[in-house]
Amino acid sequence: MQLMTIIEAEARMQERREGGYAVSARYDRRRGRVVVRLSTGVELTFPASLAQGLAGADPDALSRIEISPSGLGLHWPALDADLSVPDLLQGVFGTRSWMAAQLGARGGRARSDAKTSAARANGRKGGRPKRASG
Repeated sequence: MQLMTIIEAEARMQERREGGYAVSARYDRRRGRVVVRLSTGVELTFPASLAQGLAGADPDALSRIEISPSGLGLHWPALDADLSVPDLLQGVFGTRSWMAAQLGARGGRARSDAKTSAARANGRKGGRPKRASG
């Protein structure tokens, strides 16, 4: 694997900053939301409960937000939680595995007419069939 030179790394960071970088960040206790103001003038607001490491956290801990020197990262020292500003702009609120687990949990709770009918039909048959030991 080839290592990136400092010049290449700086160019890559500059590309990522073109979409905007954080100039301020705060936690709005009243609304339970993180508010990030970007260099472009855009204000990004999201519920803390949506982000990995922030859900269920104490409001005092959520209020202490550090912005990385590049403006591309947010860090909550009391929670040891980090989020990427470019990822937040794309709707990514955690790692891939964490996001997949969140989506899977939501899908399992989903209700549809087909799912309800199948559950009722299985119930009339005595429930879910037992696994065959093998």
